Amino acid sequence: MATYANLPAPSPEQGLNRYLQEIRRFPMLEPEEEFMLAKRWVDHEDTEAAHKMVTSHLRLAAKIAMGYRGYGLPQAEVISEANVGLMQAVKRFDPDKGFRLATYAMWWIRASIQEYILRSWSLVKLGTTSAQKKLFFNLRKAKNRIGALEDGDMRPENVQRIATDLGVTEAEVVSMNRRMSGGDASLNATISADGEGSAQWQDWLEDEDADQASDYAEKDELQIRRTLLTKAMDVLNDREKDILTQRRLQDQPITLEELSGQYNVSRERIRQIEVRAFEKLQERMTELAAEKGMLEDA
Repeated sequence: MATYANLPAPSPEQGLNRYLQEIRRFPMLEPEEEFMLAKRWVDHEDTEAAHKMVTSHLRLAAKIAMGYRGYGLPQAEVISEANVGLMQAVKRFDPDKGFRLATYAMWWIRASIQEYILRSWSLVKLGTTSAQKKLFFNLRKAKNRIGALEDGDMRPENVQRIATDLGVTEAEVVSMNRRMSGGDASLNATISADGEGSAQWQDWLEDEDADQASDYAEKDELQIRRTLLTKAMDVLNDREKDILTQRRLQDQPITLEELSGQYNVSRERIRQIEVRAFEKLQERMTELAAEKGMLEDA
């Protein structure tokens, strides 16, 4: 989409403070205005209309991106990936469905950020089991839920509780916590706003659309992912489904050697089937996530 080159972009040189101030100058859209802009884009590929839809939702993208702090990645890059997801949402948005762009866009934004994070973290850092990947994306939320906000290693009782809640070992919780420490920042931290006195990060990220904010906050991410995964598995044939399940969806994955014996093919063939099945599953989950976003009223 041609709108990307004209967007304000966060950078280490510019600083997030200035970027967040800059994107606040773009007004939120009323439902009627949003609908007309979307129709101009769909019917006439009006890039000016698309640009206005994107810029009016940059605060939403930044807000979601700030929820992915603590992975040791530059915040400016995470926000940039969020903006890429936002543009993809605008490109595919169908105003005739009767729902707001914000609800549809959040799925594309989150998918873009998570894909970037997974690309940036090696499998060695992430671990190879589904439980470890679940731990990767849910540790900070679990810590916040029980008030385990201390720096460094957590207290043993907190480690034990998180391990129980997420279905992993205490050693895995300790290890993942150490890997992910050091990059988190509080939304309550004070920042300087030139000529305007002091402010907090959350002041610049405030979402003026109350329905949009509450919609995002109320979603149960884990349950939604489980539902999407179950539905997405239908895109696989029986062999792909069995191989992917045994290789990636079990706490103790089976080896390529064992599967090659079961199916009487080479280990390389099993690996190829696994990779292709995973790619098909990812594509289908992205599609379902977008569809789910359209079904949830903003």
